[in-house]
Amino acid sequence: MLNCFVCMPTVFVLNGPNLNLLGTREPEVYGRTTLADVQQLCQTRCAAAGLQLVFRQSNHEGDLVDSIHEAIALQQQGALAGLVINAGAYTHTSVALHDALKALAAYKIELHISNTFAREAFRHHSYLSPAVDAVMAGLGVAGYGLAIDAIAQRAA
Repeated sequence: MLNCFVCMPTVFVLNGPNLNLLGTREPEVYGRTTLADVQQLCQTRCAAAGLQLVFRQSNHEGDLVDSIHEAIALQQQGALAGLVINAGAYTHTSVALHDALKALAAYKIELHISNTFAREAFRHHSYLSPAVDAVMAGLGVAGYGLAIDAIAQRAA
């Protein structure tokens, strides 16, 4: 759980399974940018907007649910600006993430590096989309910065 004495508005950026392999896994689809590069991009965008960043990646569904619960707790303290989630394959399978996102009243963005609709048919369905406020897909890793910009604009 986050301890918040004097909290800046915070953005949670959550990344699901296999995103730790970003830069090496299917670079023709996801590019060569690493997850560490994405984290730096997010940190830079948050700092420019006066926001704090919580950036996480997990290959475990329950860890991502726990992170959403942390965001809920931070929201209850009035310090959550929003949440960006790239749930990877869990997008297409996880009712648990859907339910956790439904419990979070803050602005939420589902993000995909690739255009999931230009890929295999099983990637066309998202359990998360009905539980979020916006969906971004196909913008590459630049989508992370754009998502943070959208959250910052709403938080202003």
